[in-house]
Amino acid sequence: MRVEYRNRQVRWGFIWAIWCAVLWGAWYVPGTIIYLEEPFAGLSDNYLLAALVITVLNAIAVLIALFIWVAVLGKTSDYVRTLRQVKISRWYAPAGLAGMLAIFGSILAIAYVGPQFSAVAALLYPIIGALVARVWYHENITRRAALGILVIVAGGVVIFAPGIVGELTGAGTGGMLGYVGGALAFVGWGIEGAIAGRALDVSDPDVGITLRFTAEVVIWLVVAVPIAAGLAGAQFWQTVGAALASPNVLLLLVLLGLTFGFCYVSWYKSFPLIGVGRGQAIAALYGPLALVWLYVFNLKPPGIQFVIGAIVAVIGSFVLFTEKRDVLEVIRAVPATRRHAVSGGEA
Repeated sequence: MRVEYRNRQVRWGFIWAIWCAVLWGAWYVPGTIIYLEEPFAGLSDNYLLAALVITVLNAIAVLIALFIWVAVLGKTSDYVRTLRQVKISRWYAPAGLAGMLAIFGSILAIAYVGPQFSAVAALLYPIIGALVARVWYHENITRRAALGILVIVAGGVVIFAPGIVGELTGAGTGGMLGYVGGALAFVGWGIEGAIAGRALDVSDPDVGITLRFTAEVVIWLVVAVPIAAGLAGAQFWQTVGAALASPNVLLLLVLLGLTFGFCYVSWYKSFPLIGVGRGQAIAALYGPLALVWLYVFNLKPPGIQFVIGAIVAVIGSFVLFTEKRDVLEVIRAVPATRRHAVSGGEA
């Protein structure tokens, strides 16, 4: 009976992770089209401001979708109760910050380099997740995991190297900010995944993801938006007002909120069922799926280096996180000093 229950958990974990990949890949379509709508189309000389406003509105749209989701599930009281438990909810503040930087970087990369690059650049995030887990959780990096990391790095070289070399030699298109955005994306999502693994040990996934986006929206509104408004002046609020007055932009924000909101729901639901590592590995399929979604909607084939890099990075993700069951059961080791401290504290 226990084996059957565990097998059902694993099956649902993989289903949630695959749904995450499908919806995550789809998110890049409205995330690209929105740059073609006013007021963002008129900010071709200031994509940094456009990316910032889009990211803020995307975060708010996702949070609204998640509030509705939590209410439909009847978990609003759980959300409030967990929010008040600071020992639990505090984990979602750094997760929100890391995810906020990742999303901003990804949207920035769409503008300065292109959606295909943005989609596949973040495929490097399992490397960061594995390294953070090694330092923080004391998870063992086995030979198989090390091989997976090397394969992902090779995919990253294929994805990043041609464009960065072009920028450094003056043969590029002035998109260095986009490559910085791509780096922010994989570093941010890698760190968030590691934090989420810890936070979801003590909280419900639906409540947890809503808390994570609550933290992101608060950081944007309390810290980042005032700074951006101070630097950009009246243009910042004019851009926000024009965006909210555009029916096309509002429709795209609804699509952004639905695809990314439920992509994140699926991502967080997969972690407790199959582990952060395997959840990240399956979700990495979003990269090739994003290339397919983008081709279907704009009929523009991706660069061959993005296709090759995406395939190599996805293979590396599976190598990194596809361990034998007995290895996975003991992969998180707790040092003797910490075990002694914990047992002493409980005594």
